[in-house]
Amino acid sequence: MAEYPQIGVRVDADFIKQIDEWRKKQDDIPSRPEAIRRLVEIGLSKSEPPKGPKVLSTAKQSAARAAELAGDAIDKRSDQNASTDERKVRKRRLVEGPSIVRNTRKDRPGK
Repeated sequence: MAEYPQIGVRVDADFIKQIDEWRKKQDDIPSRPEAIRRLVEIGLSKSEPPKGPKVLSTAKQSAARAAELAGDAIDKRSDQNASTDERKVRKRRLVEGPSIVRNTRKDRPGK
């Protein structure tokens, strides 16, 4: 007998709702796991990926969100008596980090 490893994924409530709506339209009303298997098979059988808006990878989304949150936190704690230009300079220095660190980062060569 072949071994089938279990694969877990996290999805939001809207995604589950879409799966449930799809499975209820099927003649045999498959279970959620079976519906997901069928939907994946349908997706894999397509010769080209679906065309639509380009979605950032999860890592890129996380990095962008982290940068946004860091910027918001810096803005909230910045010296409101400083000029707008000075606050921007200070924020950039905090986000980029000290030059000794900036120069050793592998993800930003030459910076």
